[in-house]
Amino acid sequence: MLIGRKDEVNRLMKAYSSKESEFVAVYGRRRIGKTYLIKETFGTKFTFQYTGIHNVPNSVQLHEFHNALIQQGLDPSARKPKTWFDAFHLLEELIRKSKAKRKIIFIDELPWMDAKNSRFVPALEHFWNGWASFRKDILLIICGSATSWIINKIFRSKGGLYNRVTYKILLTQFSLHECEQLASAYKLPFSRNMIMEGYMVMGGVPFYWTKLDPRKSLAANVNDLFLQEKGELHGEFTYIYESMFKSPDKYIRVVEALAGKKSGLTRDEIITKGHLETNGRLTRILEDLEQCGFIRKYCHTDKRVKDALYQLVDCYSLFYFQIVRRARNVDEQYWTKLMQTPAYHTWCGLSFERICLLHTRQLKIALGISGIFTSIFSWHVKANDYHPGVQIDLLIDRADGIIDVCEMKYAAGGFKATPTFIKDMRTKMSVLRQYMPDSKGLQAVLVTSNGVIRSKYSDEIPVQISAEELFLP
Repeated sequence: MLIGRKDEVNRLMKAYSSKESEFVAVYGRRRIGKTYLIKETFGTKFTFQYTGIHNVPNSVQLHEFHNALIQQGLDPSARKPKTWFDAFHLLEELIRKSKAKRKIIFIDELPWMDAKNSRFVPALEHFWNGWASFRKDILLIICGSATSWIINKIFRSKGGLYNRVTYKILLTQFSLHECEQLASAYKLPFSRNMIMEGYMVMGGVPFYWTKLDPRKSLAANVNDLFLQEKGELHGEFTYIYESMFKSPDKYIRVVEALAGKKSGLTRDEIITKGHLETNGRLTRILEDLEQCGFIRKYCHTDKRVKDALYQLVDCYSLFYFQIVRRARNVDEQYWTKLMQTPAYHTWCGLSFERICLLHTRQLKIALGISGIFTSIFSWHVKANDYHPGVQIDLLIDRADGIIDVCEMKYAAGGFKATPTFIKDMRTKMSVLRQYMPDSKGLQAVLVTSNGVIRSKYSDEIPVQISAEELFLP
């Protein structure tokens, strides 16, 4: 059963219905459901499909590709390919034999087929540019876990594949609404609070949600899957980064540096904290991480580009650095015990902010401004002789002249506004006012995980949104 992905399915079907040959690349972080989307959309309509094998010699990859061709209709007497040029010529023979009106060629885990000195990419270029693109009946779909490879070798190609992909489909993680649908489909007896906490741990990565056992509480699932050394997803962090990025060590160092800083770091700060070299390689790493949805880059228009901040927004990566990596002597009740500690509450606050940043569309609906053009960003300024330093994680700059200044607070039992909180909020608004145009009005917005507890200060910020509204479709 396919949940969500309506836009992606529509684009795939548009490519399928085209009267020209189309080249489709489906990409996104590992575990996000790329293969599942393609197979659920097209069922058994493939003329040929093959899944690359990780970390095997090129000869083995060619052998298995040849076997797949034979199993799917190529004459068994066909010569064995010695090169990828030979292999794609055999694929051409198979396509010519097909009587299907539309020939769907699906190559999964494509990056794993590009062994050193294999000349796989030139062969793929020749197949598409020299043969397939001249026909009218081919739908070539590629995808793979090594997202950076697809971005760098296909999208940023300086050779024959430059600008050849006709449909780029980025698969992003599920929203809270879609995770709620998934929980229902898998009969997980979770309340919205539990789904929110699950999202703080796993983000909207469908694969993780499908691993939850409906017979166990969310706390027991988290404990057993992620924290126990024998847990199925205990080593997930290393697996993700190693499968997605070549030379993952530097990617991990960037993410680790960002995991320790709530507001994010500048490029120079990342270099210092991550012990990295300042060169074009770092630029590519930051771009790859941003493309894959692990980090975001932000800088308001009154700031110079060099002052831009990078912030970790991937919930699972944050969970790993804040919780999993620090876990010691884990027992069956570890997660439940951890809930009583300051480390847990710090993580909750950071994670809830990330959830809000990932659900700005829902926030706009809740504010009644979904039809108004907006720019969404964060803002920061250092302390000087006139004001303290200020960090605001979410500003919504509206075309109607209002800037929504969003403050996000996690509190399991409801948020209680205190004099200190109100004073801090007023300071932020006052400092921001000094830097915004006089034509812009500022409006404070309080976003909470479980509503606001009534008190003498509870109405000081009149615009309030609860996490319930983040579940909007």
